[in-house]
Amino acid sequence: MPRRRVKPRRSEIAARTPLGALVGCPFHELRMKFAAAGLRPTRPRLSLGWILFSHGDRHLTAEALQDEAQASKVPVSLATIYNNLHQFTEAGLLREVAVDGTRTYFDTNTARHHHFLIDGALIDIPEIVIDQLKLPPPPQGKAVAAVDIVVRLRDAAV
Repeated sequence: MPRRRVKPRRSEIAARTPLGALVGCPFHELRMKFAAAGLRPTRPRLSLGWILFSHGDRHLTAEALQDEAQASKVPVSLATIYNNLHQFTEAGLLREVAVDGTRTYFDTNTARHHHFLIDGALIDIPEIVIDQLKLPPPPQGKAVAAVDIVVRLRDAAV
C-alpha cells in the first residue's frame, strides 16, 4: 500500500529553511527584525510594523499611525498602537521625539540625527557637531547621554 504524503506544517518548513533564503521578502525581514529585537511577531505587531517600516524613514504620531491602520483595514485600538510604539522604541526599532508637552513623534530612523520642525512636521537634519555648544555641567554622578536638537522654523518675514 503506498504511503500517503502529508503536507508539512509552516513551522517545519521554516525550521528547514536557511535564514538567508528568504532575504528580500519584506514580510520575512520584518519578522527577522522583531526576532532580533526580542519581540514576538504577533498579528497586531506585524500589521503595525508593516505600516511603519515599509515606507522608509519617516516620523509618525500614534494618531497618524491609527489613521493609516484604519485606511489599511487593520483593526487596532489606539491603546494597542501606543503600547506597540513604546515596545518598538524600547527594543531600539524606533526613536521617540518629544516636540512639546502635547506631541510625540516616533521616528523610524534610529541613527543619530536632529530635526527641523515645520508646521507640525519633522524633517531630518544629519548629525551636526554639537561639541561647540556650551552645555551646563551635569549634576554630580550624571553624564550627558545624548543631546537632541529640534529646530522650530517659521516663514521668513518678506
